[in-house]
Amino acid sequence: MESPAIELSDVHAWYGESHILHGISLSVQKGQVLTLLGRNGAGRTTTLRAIMGLTGERRGSIKVHGVETIGMPTHTIAHLGLGYCPEERGIFASLTTEENLRLPPLLSTPRSTPMSEEAIYAMFPNLAERRQSPGTRLSGGEQQMLAVARILRTGADILLLDEISEGLAPVIVQALARMITTLKSQGFTILMVEQNFRFAAPLADYFIVVEHGEVALSFPAVELASKQAELDVLLSV
Repeated sequence: MESPAIELSDVHAWYGESHILHGISLSVQKGQVLTLLGRNGAGRTTTLRAIMGLTGERRGSIKVHGVETIGMPTHTIAHLGLGYCPEERGIFASLTTEENLRLPPLLSTPRSTPMSEEAIYAMFPNLAERRQSPGTRLSGGEQQMLAVARILRTGADILLLDEISEGLAPVIVQALARMITTLKSQGFTILMVEQNFRFAAPLADYFIVVEHGEVALSFPAVELASKQAELDVLLSV
């Protein structure tokens, strides 16, 4: 049986003395879109950062394509085919869109197929129009598109997306939804953190609610309607 793209078993993670994740277990199958839901501070972003090795101490098991990554440095984990898009995006303001896109190194894994610049610009026509514009001239939505496009250029086949729809205009959010649908159809595996439930609901195959660093609820998309009452309680502020 083929290994999951990502598999976490009893994962604990810390920032200094602060114990944030308390035994998270989840798996994301290849080609699946899984959404982590939860209140702010629940541990969703820390889950993504723990997968990338960007927290302090990590315990438990984190496997990427069947390879144990606990103890691995971040750059080695990335070369297993992971691309992380943090909430702050990390666009270099002094570089043009094109230079930002060409900056990351290409991965060299059996699964990695870097997306061509032509394919990226076809997926993100806004970026094609702004390819010579510096990062400071891009709108928030264009910066978000560039942050995702930069990952696709590396050849990563697993995308970790943190709140990519936050604070963006509805037309941009719709474009990002189309992007995720396209990437899923192309076989990408996507683990995303989202506060915007309306954005995530039609896209995800599976949902996990995180609360206080633990899995509070998990279910496939086909059970969404029957879980709505529980979701409303868990996600209410």
